[in-house]
Formats: sequence, C-alpha cells, structure tokens
Amino acid sequence: MTGSTSQERWTDLDAAGAVNQRVVDDYRRDGFVRVRGILEPAEVTRFKAAAEAYLAAHRSENFSRDAVFTQLVNVWPRDPTIAELTLHPRIARVAEQLAGIPLRIWHDHMLVKEPHNNVATEFHQDRPYWPHASDRHSLSAWVALVDVPFERGCMTFLPGTQNLTGFRPQNLHDEEDLFTVDPSLRWRPRVTVPLRAGDCTFHSSYTGHMALPNRTDQARFAHVTIYMDADTVYAGTPHVVTDPLGLAAGDRLDGETFPRPWGTTGG
Repeated sequence: MTGSTSQERWTDLDAAGAVNQRVVDDYRRDGFVRVRGILEPAEVTRFKAAAEAYLAAHRSENFSRDAVFTQLVNVWPRDPTIAELTLHPRIARVAEQLAGIPLRIWHDHMLVKEPHNNVATEFHQDRPYWPHASDRHSLSAWVALVDVPFERGCMTFLPGTQNLTGFRPQNLHDEEDLFTVDPSLRWRPRVTVPLRAGDCTFHSSYTGHMALPNRTDQARFAHVTIYMDADTVYAGTPHVVTDPLGLAAGDRLDGETFPRPWGTTGG
C-alpha cells in the first residue's frame, strides 16, 4: 500500500501502476478484490462529469428497463472521454495481473442507481448471460465515480464462488434465485465493500455478487469495464452486444469492436 498524497489519495498501486502479489493472491482465492485509488482525483472529476452528461443525453436508451438501475451499454465507442476510462491503461494493467492472461474489452456499461431507488440488485453471476466460448477467464472492473458507502448501493460478494460454473442466468430481481440454483450458497460468508470515488473492485465473471439499494439523495455512478480472454469466440447465443454484428458461432470476438485495452501488449 502506498500512503496518501497531498490530496489525501490512498492507493494500492505501486509507482509503476501495478498491484502487489498479495492483491493478486486475494483475487484468485476469493474471486474479487478492492483496489483503492485506481483513478487520480482529477480523473474522477473529469470522468464523473462525462458520465453525468452522457446519462442526461441518453437516458432513454436505458437497457435495464426496470427500477434496479439505469444501465447504458457500450458507451465507449460513442463518447471519447468515457473511452479513455474504458480503455484506461492503469485499470487494464491490473486486470491482466489478476487474470494472468491477455484480455480484450467485452463491453463497458454505465450503472446508475438513482437517488432513493430503494431496490437491491440481487445475487447473481455475470458469465451465464454472455455468449462466450473457449474462454479461460473474464472479469469486471467496477469503478466508483462517487463515494459509494453501504447506503448508496455498494456491492456484496460471495467469496470463492468464482469456481462455480455451469449455472443458468439468474434473475436480478429475485433475492432467492441464485440460492435456488445452489442452496448451499445461502450459508456462504458475504463481504460488503464500500468504495471511495476513484476506488475499484475487480470480480470474476463467476463470482456471486449483489448491490445494495441507494437510499441517499445522490445518484450512485459506477463505470464497469468487462474484460474477456483475448481468445474468446462467439458461442452463438443472443446478446445485446453481439446481436447486430452478424457473427456465426465460433467467430473470434476481436478487432475494433473488442479491442485490447491501452496498457496491454499485443494486438
């Protein structure tokens, strides 16, 4: 851990922008990890302003269509400032450290819990929703653009569930659904992780997680970049990201639509 700067920024990154082996070990043991101060304070201010402006202009495109959260998918190709966040070399470097393999962008999305939405995002895994095949690992970087204490909708994780594969997609509205799929998960320890603006959690696409309601007067802005194995191919099942692309099962998910992020090596 590095100490605070004159702006009282605490960070888990070293001078080269990497995390130490303990952070990597914690991620691989638990399926998630918090990394403090992955963004500089000035970056938080800039990216939050861009997110607020984008939401105001595109709120009607909300993908979730429900009260759980406002979700805008694949923002980065349409907003150059958000693209800097999605492709951020500091975040990408940590993601590849944790995954241990080359990665590509699967997609990003803006997740906003409106003030006093009072609705939880219930426990689920991400990976069952995605049309991926031949992939070794995928993970999400969930960056807080505002302070996210318990009462503003921070995330809770089920440690160790990254090893549970083959589940069907779970219902984000049903607090019982994941526990119906595997009743033993009800008794797993749960870890809730509040974040300061500029902090990030990384979680495996198979790690069970949920988000608490937002009971505050301020919107919860989170920007999520999802990384996939650079060798992932299309499984042929429907998804909002791949449906318009005319892909056939077995096609590689690569090229300009699914780029290598800045800060990684290779094309």
